[in-house]
Amino acid sequence: MANENFFDEFFVNTSDTPIKSFHGVLRNLLNLYFESQVHGRKTEWDEAFANLPELTTRHWQFNADLVKIGQRHELRASLEPSLRKFLPWRKGPFSFFDTKIDTEWRSDWKWSRIEKHITSLANRNVLDIGCGNGYYLFRMLGAGASLALGIDPTRLFLYQFQIAKRFLPTTPAYLLPLRCEHLPEFDLFDTVFSLGVLYHRRSPIDHLTELLSFLRPGGELVLETLVINGDKESVLVPPDRYAKMANVWFLPSTLALESWLQKTGFKHIRTVDITQTIIEEQRATSWMTFQSLADFLEPNNPDLTVEGLPAPKRAIVIAEK
Repeated sequence: MANENFFDEFFVNTSDTPIKSFHGVLRNLLNLYFESQVHGRKTEWDEAFANLPELTTRHWQFNADLVKIGQRHELRASLEPSLRKFLPWRKGPFSFFDTKIDTEWRSDWKWSRIEKHITSLANRNVLDIGCGNGYYLFRMLGAGASLALGIDPTRLFLYQFQIAKRFLPTTPAYLLPLRCEHLPEFDLFDTVFSLGVLYHRRSPIDHLTELLSFLRPGGELVLETLVINGDKESVLVPPDRYAKMANVWFLPSTLALESWLQKTGFKHIRTVDITQTIIEEQRATSWMTFQSLADFLEPNNPDLTVEGLPAPKRAIVIAEK
């Protein structure tokens, strides 16, 4: 399957849903921001993807920590060499025909913190902004979502997601390689997730306004972002890098974040979880061999980043349109 066909299933299977009215604009956006753009590793990834086994499994599990697809007896040879051509794997863990991918993030830990607080996803249409390789999309299906649409511009994540889709029968999870700010005002999703995106946006209020526009009236926002301790006026603007990341702009206190949400137009705003990230949750593995959290923290004080700023602490905030 060539990557320009990655989106056929989405357009076909949403042709009898309210999303159909946005098909034209989404096709134009994909042409502008994906299909007409050249990526230096496109040929390499296309060949590696084409060489994957053509197999549809009857065995999968989305409602456990490990997104598990296939069983070992269904393949004669190990899939691991093929999967390693799509390094690094950051979100997971996954298992493909019993080849376990030990990803950088234990994303299942974050999901366990989220799922206990949100409205049931049963029969809901869900949008996940900055979805990475789609791990959470499959967890959302496992929680009963009727449709899980992910948005993320990173091409490697698209291939990793499509690896999972290749081995499954039709499942209502889809990934479009676009940016949040490119999307139309859908005004139709029951639940919108934004996990680990807000601090990468130069204008957090613009991002919150976009999220509001994607939700139907009464819909639920699930927002997870980096925060600091402080009062309603407390916001950290890193002078340079934050935990070695160059694209971090605003880290509010939870009170400031709740104020931003209220100003944007959200209602019933509540912070349901605050957790400091630990090196057991984000770490280098054989599937992600670059630097990770242990390299981003002050060696003698894990409560500080290497820049001397407060160490990563993440809050989950839920609000309604």
